[in-house]
Amino acid sequence: MKRRVIELLLVSGILSPLLYVASDITMAFVYDGYSYLHQTISELNAIGAPTRTLSIGLGLMENVLLILYGIGIWIAAARNRRLEVAAGALVILGVFGCWALPFASMQMRGRPQEGPHLLSGAIGALLVVTAIGFAAAAFGSAFRRYSAATIAVMLIFATWAAMDAERIGAGAATPWVGAIERVSFYSWHVWFMVLAIALLRGWGGRLARSSH
Repeated sequence: MKRRVIELLLVSGILSPLLYVASDITMAFVYDGYSYLHQTISELNAIGAPTRTLSIGLGLMENVLLILYGIGIWIAAARNRRLEVAAGALVILGVFGCWALPFASMQMRGRPQEGPHLLSGAIGALLVVTAIGFAAAAFGSAFRRYSAATIAVMLIFATWAAMDAERIGAGAATPWVGAIERVSFYSWHVWFMVLAIALLRGWGGRLARSSH
């Protein structure tokens, strides 16, 4: 029974990213005039955006699944300290995401962006990097290299996209910022899925013996 529960919780680590990507694509499609390639993901949840209510609803579901995923990793960690830290970071990320969606949203394009939204993005990135870093340390070299590459892609493309923040506030055109930002966001969502699959396949037996 316990094994079955753990497996169901870990499956949440696959469902949450899939829901995120599906929601992103769907909302970009139904938001009249929105450009998937040239506008940021946060604009789908901006105050006053026609997709805001849908974004909050789907986002809450995604974050609840993320919390369940973190709980599953914690249980599956079997006292592996590094995985426990990663699990804790994911649970906090999910809880924080549930708060940030309705309360730290960006303003519509053409308006100055407020501190809470920018700060929430930085906090979220820190939690993601923490989760990836500690989980990677619990596995072998191949997974560590993949995790390092994920962090690099995430931070490089996020920084690249952030360079257009002033242009968004000014209502100016932002060519390819949507595509650039999505490379960053999708990279760590894929990593979430890879970790879930690794744990479901029993790679827990390969955890570093010195991680306890």
